[in-house]
Amino acid sequence: MAKIKAGLLSLRDLFATAWWIFLIAGMGFVVAYQFVEPAPPRHVVMTSGGESGAYYHFAKRYAALLARDGITLEILPSEGSLQNLQRLQAGEAQIGFVQGGTIPPAPDDDPDGESPYPELLSLGSMFYEPVWVFYRGPTIDRLSQLQGKRIAIGQEGSGVRQLAERLLEDNEIDFRRNTMPISGLDAAEELQQGRIDAAFVIAAEHAPVVQVLLRSPGVKLMNFSQSFAYERRYPFMTRLTMPQGVADLVRDLPPQDTRVLAPTASLVIREDLHPALQNLLLQAARQVHGKPGFFQTANEFPAYMDGMLPLSDQAERFFKSGPPFLQRYLPFWLAVLVDRLFVLLLPVIALLIPLLRVAPALYSWRVRSKVFRCYGELKFLEDDLKNHYDPARNEEYRSRLDALDEEAAGLRVPLGFTDLVYTLREHVNLVRRILEKQEAGEGKHP
Repeated sequence: MAKIKAGLLSLRDLFATAWWIFLIAGMGFVVAYQFVEPAPPRHVVMTSGGESGAYYHFAKRYAALLARDGITLEILPSEGSLQNLQRLQAGEAQIGFVQGGTIPPAPDDDPDGESPYPELLSLGSMFYEPVWVFYRGPTIDRLSQLQGKRIAIGQEGSGVRQLAERLLEDNEIDFRRNTMPISGLDAAEELQQGRIDAAFVIAAEHAPVVQVLLRSPGVKLMNFSQSFAYERRYPFMTRLTMPQGVADLVRDLPPQDTRVLAPTASLVIREDLHPALQNLLLQAARQVHGKPGFFQTANEFPAYMDGMLPLSDQAERFFKSGPPFLQRYLPFWLAVLVDRLFVLLLPVIALLIPLLRVAPALYSWRVRSKVFRCYGELKFLEDDLKNHYDPARNEEYRSRLDALDEEAAGLRVPLGFTDLVYTLREHVNLVRRILEKQEAGEGKHP
């Protein structure tokens, strides 16, 4: 019980001495809290593409990977890149795929002009989206040869339609005539039946529509003879070569090396998407898109290949040094918690270190000051006895010494400082002996 009381006493003295340190630390904690990111949401929305397209397929794989870390990814099918941009801008979704070239570049006379989507950022390019031009009839290797043909260019609002219109217009083909708003397997069927002459398709090489058309009798894949020129004119385009026989070795499809053009699909986010979720998405993207394919090497994606939107700071760090240190070794939510606590506690600890160095000295001074106050009065009494002794005041002297002794005995100090109290009481007795000597000396006088 005595030890408990002594401990409580020490804590009380410590708080009474260092209360201002706790106050400053608390204020530092409040200030640091203002700079701590809130915990990431557990539910986010992604706008993808048609349910039969690559965007939707990849979004489903993202959802499965994020679900392992407790994140629910809600997928909204869409008509394509333009609708995805509209949803992202309106805040209806936080994540979406956008085809390269969908956002027009800044004018030549204002290359640093403000983006039409200032609230959006890119997490980088995720995969190539080859532009396949399938056709019937005589060999075609230039888009200008499609003049007067019936062409499927995709539905309104789709990325394939926007790009097809741009390419046809640059080849002086009036895309408002003889073009049809159909795409995918519907366009493939129309081309197989001969009801159209050509079809623009933007899809991955393993997409069903591409595989069907590559194997359709009478349907040919256009070899872009001007692929170098397109790559120079359109910065978002990459010139690719589909090797002979890569699609089907037995049937030798395609029958020769074929040059195609390919924009990349970018993963676009709203700028307020939580940084931890951005890193989690990039890790998922590396798993989904990092494998080799017809046109890409292993770990070629994700990468920043299309500058239609500014690159997120988190993505820039990810491309340079990989995932954040904590997320490499800890589960996602534990890494987020440790990171938030680090940001919160680091400035508080930095503030406490110099303050705590001062605290022991202040604590010691506070405890000793209780004893020193008694010493001040004791010293004054000793001087009075030696220099101004008055026998008539003996009772007063004894009373003052007894009061000092009682006060010393009643001092409550931590165990580490009790030697000061005993020393004080010894000194009280020393002054009491001085008084006794003075009394004895006075009694010897006649």
